Amino acid sequence: MLRDAMYQACYMHDTFMYQSHSEKDAKGQVVSHSFSLSKVNHLKVIDSSSRNTLILKQLQDTLDNLNCMILDMKELDVFMTSYPRLYRQPYSMHLLLSNCMFGRQMEAELVLSFLLHTQPHHGAEELEVLPVVGPGKVGKSTLVAHVCNDERVRGHFSEIMFLKDHDLKDEKLTFLVERCMKKHRNSLLNKDGRMLVVVEAAGDMNIDEWKRFYAASKRCMRSGSKFIITSRFDKITKLGTVGEVTLKYLSDEAYWYFFKTLTFGSTDPKMHPRLVYMAMEIARMLNRCLLGATATICMLRDNFDIPFWCKFLAFLRGFMKWHASTFGDHPSDALNQDKPGHLGRMFRTSEEIMVHHQYERSSQEEIPKIALQSVMYGSVKPPAGRFDALACRSPIPPYYNYIYTCEVRDMKTTCAKRKRS
Repeated sequence: MLRDAMYQACYMHDTFMYQSHSEKDAKGQVVSHSFSLSKVNHLKVIDSSSRNTLILKQLQDTLDNLNCMILDMKELDVFMTSYPRLYRQPYSMHLLLSNCMFGRQMEAELVLSFLLHTQPHHGAEELEVLPVVGPGKVGKSTLVAHVCNDERVRGHFSEIMFLKDHDLKDEKLTFLVERCMKKHRNSLLNKDGRMLVVVEAAGDMNIDEWKRFYAASKRCMRSGSKFIITSRFDKITKLGTVGEVTLKYLSDEAYWYFFKTLTFGSTDPKMHPRLVYMAMEIARMLNRCLLGATATICMLRDNFDIPFWCKFLAFLRGFMKWHASTFGDHPSDALNQDKPGHLGRMFRTSEEIMVHHQYERSSQEEIPKIALQSVMYGSVKPPAGRFDALACRSPIPPYYNYIYTCEVRDMKTTCAKRKRS
């Protein structure tokens, strides 16, 4: 709660601190309200006196909220001194955020508690199952990977097995059961033979296949073995034995804190008020997409100057307006659901990048030489027809490389096909 209050305070402070740059930079450029995501854009259409009154009220409400939180923390601090310190925040916050999972501390503790909890003997015949659900690209695999890398979890289980939902089909079930039986026979030699099985359901999971796998696992796995299932479909929650962990997209305030901290790094944002304003507008239009944030942050840091950021902001506004009028939604909506999507090209605005397919590769596998950012924002000439491009490298576990199968098309052709359909 204190962390959320801090994010909200930073968001409100930056919104009003740098609003003075909006009129000059936004003059003559129109943005669809549905994609600006600004909680205070309505301030621009009311008179100055009313706007100032509303600003003061919102700032006062934020300050009152922080004061209440701090007063409550004085009492909580007495109890907190008896608990072990988790970590000490370094001076440079961006160094911490670039190497850790952001905004999921509470969910990680819930998963850790499930894994390290010892089951009572009277329920030993049942293997506990924890569903982790949430929309696409929200960080389910990242959450599980971080928890599984914890030394306490690695010391608790003799093996951690990662499966896909297609691994549960009949032809692969025999192999999995034989592997579990082997672990069962060697259990006296290694941490009592407890196993952790993580099943990632990429699509709509087949419940009958899961039930067969679970029944076979109960016959061969040792007591204390556990399952985690990740999926974007809520129906897997009925497979859980201990409730579920639900992930949601970051709030606007938390997303802005993440975006601003990593974009400016060790540079003091107060020294660049115009860049802060533009960064805030860019972050709002990214629709809280973490993959989009990672790629955009790298590009803005590599081109840390006002002319480039102005050009990029103007391009993003124009593309969002075109996409909303053509398809009626945000570009990330389709991509988050692994559906075909549309992206723009900054220096060839008459063309679009059609994303046909997405897939992930580990850090040990070969990746495409073409970077998607170079096609979108650079002068790289893509090959004719479909091609694979590296969309993003994750700097944190599970260190996935996200790859898009793309094709460059003329926007007029896309609009014509849209009208015919």
